[in-house]
Amino acid sequence: MTQPLKVIISGGGTGGHVFPAISIAQELRKQVPDARILFVGAENRLEMTKVPAAGFEIQGLPVEGLDRRHLLKNIRVVVNLLKSLKMARRIIRRFNPDVVVGVGGYASGPVVKVAGWEKIPVLIQEQNSYAGITNRWLSRQADVICVAYKEMNRYFPGEKIVFTGNPVREEIRRIPFGAAKIRKKLNIPDNYKTILILGGSLGAGSVNTAILQKLSAVKNKPLFVIWQTGKNDYEKIATAVDQNVFPNVFITPFIEEMNEAFAVADLIISRSGAGTISELAVIGKPVILVPSPNVAEDHQTKNAKALVACNAAMLIADNHLEEKLMPEILSLLNDDRRMQELSSNIKKMAIPDASSRIIYELLKLVETKKKGE
Repeated sequence: MTQPLKVIISGGGTGGHVFPAISIAQELRKQVPDARILFVGAENRLEMTKVPAAGFEIQGLPVEGLDRRHLLKNIRVVVNLLKSLKMARRIIRRFNPDVVVGVGGYASGPVVKVAGWEKIPVLIQEQNSYAGITNRWLSRQADVICVAYKEMNRYFPGEKIVFTGNPVREEIRRIPFGAAKIRKKLNIPDNYKTILILGGSLGAGSVNTAILQKLSAVKNKPLFVIWQTGKNDYEKIATAVDQNVFPNVFITPFIEEMNEAFAVADLIISRSGAGTISELAVIGKPVILVPSPNVAEDHQTKNAKALVACNAAMLIADNHLEEKLMPEILSLLNDDRRMQELSSNIKKMAIPDASSRIIYELLKLVETKKKGE
């Protein structure tokens, strides 16, 4: 009797790593229904809640990132890394995977390293145009490196690179029809245009501050605002905004049914993480990108500029938000030709079958390994 395919997917820390990982697992389950899938994440990070919610098993490691401000705290980081390597070895030997997938983030380090030592095939998925430090460190262990941007041989061995695009969550690929029903559910009047503001799972403080300061600009206008504040800023914003004064502003810490929010949005305000950009391209709505300045090598700005160069998005720097964000929102909403132009151009950048391409490479890698045994 043939044993079912066994796959470990490791990494996480942020939605930019977690959601592509879930997308890969969903596609694998669709193509190989009896496959056994185990996630390995970092304890107390986003993946420990989002992965089980998507229906997959996960185990946590105490691994964490370097603290560049407080160097003495890195003693604990090193201790937890050694502990995580030991735990990863135990997990891998017990589960005995056919292949390990690393999606970046702290947890992928120990798991992919151990997989390399144990001669288990490794596939790495890099989301960004600027390769993360973990994936660069792990590239020697990788057999295949799936990327979403061209010219990634700056960071990885060229012979290992396969261009696949970034995985997009299954529910995002299937934006629901019947936007009218969703508008009714959210109490959005028929003649209102909808602005979707995405503050991330934790919150984009500068975006939230800029919107809050200029929120009076949407009062008594045929506009509806869906405002995902992130959990860190939610209480402050919910307290500051009087819903009797602003009945056209819906405030929430996190949007569970993101596909519904995308379906009714006329304009989206978002950070420019690689996974987010891939989803926005599939959705094909006009977008104003606000790159986070608090990421390695300013890679969100690089991601955003790639779209701007194709006339597929607008970009506002984080330090110009208070003066520029709301005026740009209102100006763009009044320019139907420009809105259509942005929508058309960002759709051209979409790779909706990225997850399928990655699974093709994964299955090919497993088959090659079996033939070589």
